[in-house]
Amino acid sequence: MKILVCITHVPDTTTKIKFTNGDTQLDANGVQFIAGPYDDYALSRAIELKEQFGASLTVLNVGTAETEPTIRKALALGADDAIRIDAEPTDAYFVAEQIAHICKQNNYDLILMGRESIDFNGGQVHGIVGEMLGVPSLSPIMKLDLEGNVAKMAREIEGGKEYLEAKLPLVLGCQEPIAEWKIPNMRGIMSARTKPLQVITPANPQELTKSVRFELPPAKGACKMIPADQADTLIDLLKNEAKVL
Repeated sequence: MKILVCITHVPDTTTKIKFTNGDTQLDANGVQFIAGPYDDYALSRAIELKEQFGASLTVLNVGTAETEPTIRKALALGADDAIRIDAEPTDAYFVAEQIAHICKQNNYDLILMGRESIDFNGGQVHGIVGEMLGVPSLSPIMKLDLEGNVAKMAREIEGGKEYLEAKLPLVLGCQEPIAEWKIPNMRGIMSARTKPLQVITPANPQELTKSVRFELPPAKGACKMIPADQADTLIDLLKNEAKVL
């Protein structure tokens, strides 16, 4: 069995975000980058499946050289090798096209990724990859077990859970609680230094969409405290200032 896990390289959720060049680019100065949290769940489950079935496990990232520490961490956790497509991942279709190109060359049985990245939050890539490969794509998967070439899954739907079965190959977008996050140990960190990391030029490098500018949400206004016995004042503020009535 061959498993591919696609990981993103995104700002830590605690990082204060700023923009530069006329609000057209993220200001990366002082920003701590991590693997996408949803991708961590996908990778953790893939490592468990690798240990259970003796599968080979490859991680893939579309990104520039700055993403390699994140890739090496994935190798330290238990991936066997890695591929980096040397390009900026700014367009969902472009990213999906790169992933599909690699998958067509390697015939992976299971392609896992997070339900979405936490920078653009598009949640599109797994669906586009599945369409490009002509295989089922399902998300958000919160439980995954394999029996032979059949995957048994559960995912969240509005008002409950849906239980599914499908034959491999599959493309899945993952979320908690599919697995517990893992922490690399010293042996894994040392071995990650010598594991193969292949850098590949992007295939068909075109972008169909472009970000024109970014904008931070407005700052929160001051909170007005209205005494409990002044309902008329509260109603007036809601109607004439907040304009929610």
